[in-house]
Amino acid sequence: MSMPPSGKSIADWIASLPRDRQRELIEGLSPNAIAAMPYIFDLWALRRHQTPPAGDWTTWLILGGRGAGKTRAGAEWVRFMVEGSGPDTPGEFRRIALLGASLSEARDVMVMGESGIMELSPADRRPEWNAARWMLRWPNGAEATCFSAARPEKLRGPQFDGAWSDELGKWKNGVEAWEMLQLGLRLGGRPRQVVTTTPRANPLLELVLEDPSTVVTSAPTWENAANLADSFIDEVRTRFQGTTRGREELEGELVLDRPGAFWTREMLERARVESAPELLRIVVAVDPPASMGEAADECGIIVAGLSAEGSVYVIADLSCQGLSPEGWARRAVEGYHEFEADRMIAEVNQGGEMVPSLIRSIDPTINCQKRHASKRKGVRAEPVSGLYELGRVRHLGLFPELEDQMRAFGAVGFKGSPDRVDALVWAVTALVDGLDAEPRVRSL
Repeated sequence: MSMPPSGKSIADWIASLPRDRQRELIEGLSPNAIAAMPYIFDLWALRRHQTPPAGDWTTWLILGGRGAGKTRAGAEWVRFMVEGSGPDTPGEFRRIALLGASLSEARDVMVMGESGIMELSPADRRPEWNAARWMLRWPNGAEATCFSAARPEKLRGPQFDGAWSDELGKWKNGVEAWEMLQLGLRLGGRPRQVVTTTPRANPLLELVLEDPSTVVTSAPTWENAANLADSFIDEVRTRFQGTTRGREELEGELVLDRPGAFWTREMLERARVESAPELLRIVVAVDPPASMGEAADECGIIVAGLSAEGSVYVIADLSCQGLSPEGWARRAVEGYHEFEADRMIAEVNQGGEMVPSLIRSIDPTINCQKRHASKRKGVRAEPVSGLYELGRVRHLGLFPELEDQMRAFGAVGFKGSPDRVDALVWAVTALVDGLDAEPRVRSL
């Protein structure tokens, strides 16, 4: 039998054959072989990234977009290394570490999840779960114990011949947990481990990638589209495609910080919060495009507020592209009312008096204040970057396009117009410098 092309499972390949050829293949199988087919991962694995690579490696790193099948690959690899030719027959590994971002994630995803070890194991080889010890035990005596990367001290003492680490990109205390795990991989003739994660630049992931004993496979979300809901595919495409976050969350590509940029991923992750306190002042800052049409630059529109203790909270990114001047002005006005803003800040270098006049033609009650840029963009942005370093600016949630632009701005070779960053800088600067109006307390 010839093999399927890369990126296609044997099952998909068989499904693409003519009916008579399918019937011939299936009729040649025994009843036991047919019953075993759902549990033989070689039939279902996407060859490109779910099959263990050849060679003398220690760490197999699987980078993949959301839903690309990373967890399935990790769980099936553990099964392959633990199970023998029969239910009671020993496999290559006897002591496995299952390391997740937390104990509950290790249990709920790696052990009990839809693509976890328990769900994928046939009845005669299914391990038993010991909740008190956070441990799986197979009929052949092999054991796998769950650990939390947030508690690296728990890895001091135990020893293993294999390990599976999941979502390493979001581990807290990651480097320490990883180093403790490596010290425990000392059983058997050839300890090995698999790492499954959506890429997220951090020192630990870079450390693993730099290790010469690491091999890497990767795949985008779309690789596993047959097993994902169409609505999920549509939603993540709409939200993330074309952004740095999308390159990681969808394409499975590790995106590192750019040298010289004013903002880093670490700064932005530190700034992220899920809620904001009562805000005394709120502004909508507008950086208008210099041209019109679909090919025009974006119109940067950022909403931000100031808390009583003097921190700035970025509330919304309403930036848009391809709208007429009336279109982006109306969007800014709608944001002004939606967030009960005190003032609109409008850069007037490009449009002069046109911008505030346009705003007031839509709603004459808008309190619009002009800003004229007398300094270069980088000179204006650098102090705002400093406020992020001091922890005085927070992001209320995730702003993928804005944050992509922030992490590129200031770096060598920056291309395009930083319209969202410009609007952000105007908003933060206005709030920190103070507004000549009585504060009004608002809760989001």
